[in-house]
Amino acid sequence: MHDRHTPEHPVTLDRRTGPHGEVVLRKHGDLLQIIANGTFLMDTSDGRSERLLVDAARDALDDRPAPHVLIGGLGVGFSLAHAAADPRWGRITVVEREEAIIDWHRDGPLKPLSATALADPRTRILHADLLAHVHDPAARTYDALCLDIDNGPDWTVTEGNDSLYSPSGLAACAERLNPGGVLAVWSAQPSAGFEKALRNAGFERVRTEEVPVVRGVPDVVHLGVRAA
Repeated sequence: MHDRHTPEHPVTLDRRTGPHGEVVLRKHGDLLQIIANGTFLMDTSDGRSERLLVDAARDALDDRPAPHVLIGGLGVGFSLAHAAADPRWGRITVVEREEAIIDWHRDGPLKPLSATALADPRTRILHADLLAHVHDPAARTYDALCLDIDNGPDWTVTEGNDSLYSPSGLAACAERLNPGGVLAVWSAQPSAGFEKALRNAGFERVRTEEVPVVRGVPDVVHLGVRAA
C-alpha cells in the first residue's frame, strides 16, 4: 500500500463524491491508485501486505473447515483475489461502503484484478458501511474478520473510523466472530497501543506480523483470536 514514485504525472480516471466524501481513482504510470478525501489509500504496486492479512487470519484458524471470512474494504482487490485463490476458504464476504470502488471492479479499470474472484460462487459483495455492519446485532457471524479500511488504527481515513478500534468497536468485532474466530487488522505501521487494546478487549494470542521492506517502517497485520 505504499505509493511508488514514477516520472509521469497522475491522471484522474474517475472522481466521485458520496455520503463519506470524495473518492478518486487515478493512474500514475503503470499503477492505479485510490485516494479517499485527499488521503492516499492504496495502489496496485505490490499486494504483499494484503496477502499477509488474509493468510495470517487463515493460519490462525488452524484446521477449521471451510471458514467464512469477512474482508472489510475492497480496495484494489488484492485481499479478495488472494482469498478466492485459496480453496480452504468457504465463503468470502466483502464489505465496501464506496459504490464507486465496487463499480471500478465490476465494470471499470480494476476489473482485471478481481474478475475471477468476483465470479467465484463463494464471493459476495456487500455495499455497506463496515462500522454499521459490525455493530448490527442482526448481522451474521464470521470465522475471520480481515479489516483494511484505514492506514491503520492510529491513522484513520475518515473521521469516525477510530471508533472501530475503540473498546466498543473491538467488542462489536468480537460479537461478529464465532468462538475461536480471528480479527486481523492491516496497518501502515506497528501500534503497541492497539495490541494492548486487543488484549483489553479479551482477544487472545495477540501478535503483530510484519511485511519486510527495504527501508522505512514496515506494513503490519495485528491479530487477535476470540476466546473459544
